[in-house]
Amino acid sequence: MFSCSVHEECDIISVCLRMFSTPHHSTSVSCPYFYLADIGSSRFRRSSIGQSQAEPDKALSLLPLAPILRRRRGQVKVEYDGKEEPKHWEPPDWSKQLGHVRQMRSARDAPVDLMGAEKCYDTHAPDEVRRYQVLVSLMLSSQTRDQVTSAALQRLRAHGCTVDNIVNTDDDTLGQLIYPVGFWRTKVKYLKQTSVMLQREFRGDIPNTVEGLVRLPGVGPKMAHLAMDIAWHQVSGIGVDTHVHRISNRLGWTRGGTKNPEETRKALEDWLPRDLWSEINWLLVGFGQQVCLPVNPLCSVCLNHGDTIFGPNFCGLHLFLTTPQN
Repeated sequence: MFSCSVHEECDIISVCLRMFSTPHHSTSVSCPYFYLADIGSSRFRRSSIGQSQAEPDKALSLLPLAPILRRRRGQVKVEYDGKEEPKHWEPPDWSKQLGHVRQMRSARDAPVDLMGAEKCYDTHAPDEVRRYQVLVSLMLSSQTRDQVTSAALQRLRAHGCTVDNIVNTDDDTLGQLIYPVGFWRTKVKYLKQTSVMLQREFRGDIPNTVEGLVRLPGVGPKMAHLAMDIAWHQVSGIGVDTHVHRISNRLGWTRGGTKNPEETRKALEDWLPRDLWSEINWLLVGFGQQVCLPVNPLCSVCLNHGDTIFGPNFCGLHLFLTTPQN
């Protein structure tokens, strides 16, 4: 260590300040050298910056002042929420599989084609009555075969299937008319409550939005989307029942698999082109009624058997996972 007086310290500081305050036009500057032995001694004078009046000790090495460098800024990587933009996913070969299903459904002779909600209403009735009958058909179809639903609606139409008439029909009579649809007692209650709401809030017509339809007792997302399509001719979403749910998972059309129809609806709507949303319901429902049955499906006649996206055993695996086990 070396010692110096207060005036000598001021001299050193002045030199440094003038050095670093001088503007430079390049990234580096040639700097004078100070002899380490001169700094802090009486031989150091201000007469010449960086020079000493005495001869330096040749054994001492020179210590350069650090050059003034302009550091270049590196590129800044911008990240959004720490996540990359997700890539669009769709099942490989889904278009080919869809073509096979269309080919197998070309006859259009499944129960849904002959007795579904599109075939049950009175085509000669006023528009609001026709829409109401579509809604009633959908409400009765839950957990019920199309043949049973169609027969029940025929009896209701003979009785008078209008909002006002159903409101004025007692529960016992209404139960006899729709029996033996699944959960017929509960559906009697829902039909009466829904008809009262339509009479009071919608002037005997049905709501023209999904939000309004799901407010009605006994009406869920599947019925609402199908009612929008059939009654109002507006495609608002995919109607997913047990057939569509089961077959979509068997074909690998849901990423990672889904546990219920509502999850399947969201999964399908994420990748399936919107212009296919109306077709996919009746297409897969009829396919599930005739070929891809819940139990003992007819895989030997299925064009997609052995040609699935994960190999010939893929359908067999999903059959085991989606078939009720005793």
